Amino acid sequence: MRCPLPIIELARHIGDVEVGAPVTVLADDPAAASDVPAWCRMRGHEYLGADGDAYTVRRLH
Repeated sequence: MRCPLPIIELARHIGDVEVGAPVTVLADDPAAASDVPAWCRMRGHEYLGADGDAYTVRRLH
């Protein structure tokens, strides 16, 4: 996905998993490398890192 779709989809689906569970977003846009961690800081979730085009976030609340 290209930005801003990864962030929109992350925001839409973070509530689909239980607190403490990870969510992985696939994004081929280089901006996702900074956008996903920034979204986590703003929304209070934990950024777990990236593996290629896969960005993983842990839901904290």
